[in-house]
This record gives sequence, C-alpha cells and structure tokens, in this order.
Amino acid sequence: MVDVSSHELVPDHTVLDEAELEDVLEEYNIEKTDLPKIRRTDSALPSEATVGDVVEITRDSRTTDLATVYRLVVK
Repeated sequence: MVDVSSHELVPDHTVLDEAELEDVLEEYNIEKTDLPKIRRTDSALPSEATVGDVVEITRDSRTTDLATVYRLVVK
C-alpha cells in the first residue's frame, strides 16, 4: 500500500499544539469551529491527528511562495 501523506504532491500537514492554535484563533479573531473542516479519514493527515485537532497545511503558491491554511479535523 502507498503512503499518500509522503507523496511529493501532498502539502505538509502539521498538527498544531494548544499554544499555536490559540495564536491562530486570536490572529484571525475566530473560534475553532469556524475553521474549514477535514475528515479524519483523509489519507494526507498525519497519523497522530485526532478528531478535534487543528491541522496547518502549508503548500507552494505561485503568488506568495507559501500558502498556509488551517483545517479542523472532524469525524
């Protein structure tokens, strides 16, 4: 079986710790539940991601070099 999360076309997915999460929520003045969702079964997620975690996804961007987005892991 192929490990999709390590494929070169899959952007980096990192689970945020509580301190990092608080900084993000404060910066954007939002609640955790306001974030876009990603299913726990998504094969690109790191194995340590659990329902309720927030994942930072960093991908290459033509306009800004790097684009960072955040997703709430749901069932």
